[in-house]
Amino acid sequence: MTSRGRILVINPNSNEAVTAAIDAAARPFRFADGPEIACVTLSEGPFGVESQKDADSVTMPLRRLVDEATDVDAFVIACYSDPGLQVCREAGRGPVFGIGECAVATALARGDRFGVLAIGRRSIARHMRSLRQTGAIGRLAGERSLDMSVAQTASGEGTLHRMIEVGRVLIEQDGADVLILGCAGMARHRPALEQTLGVPMIDPTQAALAMSVGTLLAARGVSPIE
Repeated sequence: MTSRGRILVINPNSNEAVTAAIDAAARPFRFADGPEIACVTLSEGPFGVESQKDADSVTMPLRRLVDEATDVDAFVIACYSDPGLQVCREAGRGPVFGIGECAVATALARGDRFGVLAIGRRSIARHMRSLRQTGAIGRLAGERSLDMSVAQTASGEGTLHRMIEVGRVLIEQDGADVLILGCAGMARHRPALEQTLGVPMIDPTQAALAMSVGTLLAARGVSPIE
């Protein structure tokens, strides 16, 4: 392990374009004397985590990766469904952050009721179960689907326009005053969405990185503003 600490961000799907977008989202968190941040792709994973079967299929491969990563101080599972989160935490190899959990925690600090832009309809039931488990479902304004695949959102074709459409519905009809991007790798759209829709937009990967970087800096007694 380095003296700065090392964070491993794991993309549980095998789409390298998603990993590249996750790596781009991590750039603001790479700074002098800050933790090293490495982004990797789970080669055994499906091309997109879009169903419960997909989410369950990556649980043990994620655990094996965590078990083998002896040079890592903290982990980020970069899928909004947080697959394998508990079994990876059980490994005891350092803190493990799920981007879904971190996004919701951040949203609760930014608004009264949050909305989620889901990639596809099949993921919504999975997200609802997680919100019930964490006790945050009472603050949910709504979750609506973009009706796109992970591959489509990664390509970027028509993604921003569709996100604006769905975001407006969440704000105007459901009453959300803060929105979460319900998938990893879409941080590049966050500034435009925030400016167009006029509410805070939470990118889950960046929310998890903020928490993981802060955790490692605090363990070293370092302030990021020094």
